[in-house]
Amino acid sequence: MKATWNRITRALRRTPAVEPTLDGAQDEIAAGAPIAASRPLALPSPRTLGWLVAGTAVVAAGAMVYRNPPVQHLDQGELGVRVNQFTGSVSQWRDGSVWVLPGLHSVRVFTLRDQTYRPEQMRQATGGAPLQSVEGLSFGLDLSVRYALDPAAMAARSAQLPDNIGAEIVEPAVQGLIYKVFARYTVREIFSSKRAEIQQIIETELRTRLAADGVLLRHVQIGKVDLPAEYRRGMDSLLAEELASEKMRYTLELKDKRVKETELDASADKVRREVAAEASAREQVIAARAQEEAMKHVLPFKQRQIEQRQLEAEAEKVSRIKAAEGTAQARRIEASGEADARQKLAEAEAYRMDRIGKVNAEQMAREGALVTRHPLLIQKTLADKLSDKIQVIIAPPPTNGDFIGAALLGGNRNAQAVAAQAAAADDASTTQATEQ
Repeated sequence: MKATWNRITRALRRTPAVEPTLDGAQDEIAAGAPIAASRPLALPSPRTLGWLVAGTAVVAAGAMVYRNPPVQHLDQGELGVRVNQFTGSVSQWRDGSVWVLPGLHSVRVFTLRDQTYRPEQMRQATGGAPLQSVEGLSFGLDLSVRYALDPAAMAARSAQLPDNIGAEIVEPAVQGLIYKVFARYTVREIFSSKRAEIQQIIETELRTRLAADGVLLRHVQIGKVDLPAEYRRGMDSLLAEELASEKMRYTLELKDKRVKETELDASADKVRREVAAEASAREQVIAARAQEEAMKHVLPFKQRQIEQRQLEAEAEKVSRIKAAEGTAQARRIEASGEADARQKLAEAEAYRMDRIGKVNAEQMAREGALVTRHPLLIQKTLADKLSDKIQVIIAPPPTNGDFIGAALLGGNRNAQAVAAQAAAADDASTTQATEQ
């Protein structure tokens, strides 16, 4: 765009720029031949006119975009209402940016923040538009109305809403209502007793009126009431007289109550003393009677205590005798039981020894008979016992063909026969003893 603008400027100023020729004349002109001042201006060429038209179009488009930006930004707490000029459709936008095409869209931006309206002309009793009471007295009022726009009603009412909503909607509605409401009450009621009622009425009626225009009423606050100087002085004197009369009435009532209080205190003191005397006398009588009755019960109680102690001594004596007898009897029983237990143990031990001997004899008899029938068991037993101690045994073989270890055992067949006979004799004696 800058290059286009430079070309347009050069064309308007007619700087020395000649169309290129075949013979190189342009180089000679650019080399620096001065142009006569009296040379007449030539008409712009078609190319220059084209650049002028393009530059004008670009400048017009830039000015149009500058005056009507296609993107409009909405700050926080704002509401944008975009209306399509051809279809009439309405759309709402909150925080952010919205496209606005020049000639197609129109946008109105409304603030959704709470706003406050304070009528300044009615704040003073001597102001430009003071309020009037039912007595016709002028007074000032510090009134504050807090309101905000209704987002739900903006789409339907954005076309009818004025630019300054506070001055063209809220202010007429407030002024048209409060003058009518305050004209129903006296200054004294407005100043003291009816303030909350008046505030409630204003809020109710004003909320209905503003809602019809898409405005939400938040709160109505009634502040200071400015009274005229003469009325304030008269009210101050009247209040002072009323306060004095009220003070006198309360003073008289207080003194009357103090007199009655003194009488009541005296009567109460008298009754208290009489009751205390009667209570003291009754207490003494009751104490004497109680002591007499106590003596009647104390003597038999002492006698019963003596008898009880005698019985307890006799019972303790009998219990000690019984305990000694029981201890002796227990010792005798323990000694007898211990003797019986020892006898039983001795008999059990004798029986055990006898039984073990019989079992051993029977075992030896069986082993002797087994060895007699199988003599090689001795050799096997010897070999088993020596196997883990002796790996090789060198001994001469016997001449009679017996076991090679017979010489090591120190016996022969005769010895074995004698042993067998002895075992048989022992077996026979054991069997005979068992039968007996």
